[in-house]
Amino acid sequence: MAAITIIGGGLAGCEAAWQAARLGVAVRLVEMRPGRSTEAHKTGDLAELVCSNSLRSDDPDSAVGALKAELRLGDSLILAAADACRVPAGQALAVDRGAFSRYIEERLAAEPLIAMERAEVTELPAGGLCIVATGPLTSPALAAAIQRLTGDAGLYFYDAISPIVEADSIDRGICFAADRYGKGAGDGDYLNCPLDEGEYAGFYTALRGADTVPLAPFEEAHYFEGCLPIEVLAARGPDTLRFGPMKPVGLVDPRTAAQPYAVVQLRPENPARTAYNLVGFQTKLTYPAQEEVFHLIPGLVEAVFLRHGSIHRNTFLDAPRHLTPHQELRRRPGLFFAGQITGVEGYVESTASGWLAGVCAARRALGLAAVMPPPESALGALVGHVTTGRTGGYQPSNVNFALYPPLADPPRNRRQRRAAIARRGIDCFRRWHEATFATVGATHG
Repeated sequence: MAAITIIGGGLAGCEAAWQAARLGVAVRLVEMRPGRSTEAHKTGDLAELVCSNSLRSDDPDSAVGALKAELRLGDSLILAAADACRVPAGQALAVDRGAFSRYIEERLAAEPLIAMERAEVTELPAGGLCIVATGPLTSPALAAAIQRLTGDAGLYFYDAISPIVEADSIDRGICFAADRYGKGAGDGDYLNCPLDEGEYAGFYTALRGADTVPLAPFEEAHYFEGCLPIEVLAARGPDTLRFGPMKPVGLVDPRTAAQPYAVVQLRPENPARTAYNLVGFQTKLTYPAQEEVFHLIPGLVEAVFLRHGSIHRNTFLDAPRHLTPHQELRRRPGLFFAGQITGVEGYVESTASGWLAGVCAARRALGLAAVMPPPESALGALVGHVTTGRTGGYQPSNVNFALYPPLADPPRNRRQRRAAIARRGIDCFRRWHEATFATVGATHG
């Protein structure tokens, strides 16, 4: 039986390694950090979360919540880690970053079929089974090797990171605890910084005039629409932020018993709530500009930044042109890709991509046919976008309801319609998974 080499110890690579081992296939998992780091990583930990600590909504009637439900049915290591290391975040699944990475590394280290190696891979293996899961920050040498194989000049866009502030430096006399529409548990997992019309106008003016980090002369920004830097979003108009990351709907300031004009939400970074993330405030402002502009937010005037926002390049394939539905390179059988390098966007989506790549590569090693989850499932819908979507102008995507096939007889109510699509997908995945793994693998399923 052939072993699988997996390049990259992020979410997709760790998930792929776990799934392959669960099917009884030996894995060599290679991660270049800490010997060589990236522009965004801070540690050498496996599965380090470099942007937010949130895996977004855990509501199974949402698209990403349905994808989580399917991954749990598929014995996902990443979802098991997230569930074990979660911190309060309303309906969202947010985690303690350090505990999350430790959980994953300990589980992989305890698996006898997984051998971990710390080294930079600069060339693609000449043969055998391999999964490239190097993420959006693939090293220049390996990116060049992929470009030589695919013949592309390369595709990229820019992804930004939100700042984190110290909890004790937040003015609790101004901020109030509440979850939107009161959906969270207890008094509210989020802290909310309310702005009146004048405060919002002052913040907006300062943001529009603030300095940003320039791109390299040879690079052009291709932003992912679902993760725009706060200043790029603001450039679209003075009210854009109030209908985006600073929307006040569903929140009532207890001091005024009214909805604020605008709100900045803060989400806890760890169970002790000693640090908070500025939700939706990914940015490419310079560090001094961040200090100046974000200190204008009521409640954050004296905020101490534990991490400033930053920007990094995100490299990805033109996947519909290059990958099969099983995430295998068309011109090189046995070479699979997984995670954000395929054009999925988001922690959960990267995990799902790694799940499928690990399963398909392991089945190849076992002499079995590759599999494809049903298109009605969240995973099937996501992979369908990645590998069968339009070529030319291909852009990364989160999982969303637009990727699913429509219902035959959809409810008229939008919320009910989405819930029906999500539940149909989970049920389809459950039945497919039970049938697919009924006789394969001693421990999977």
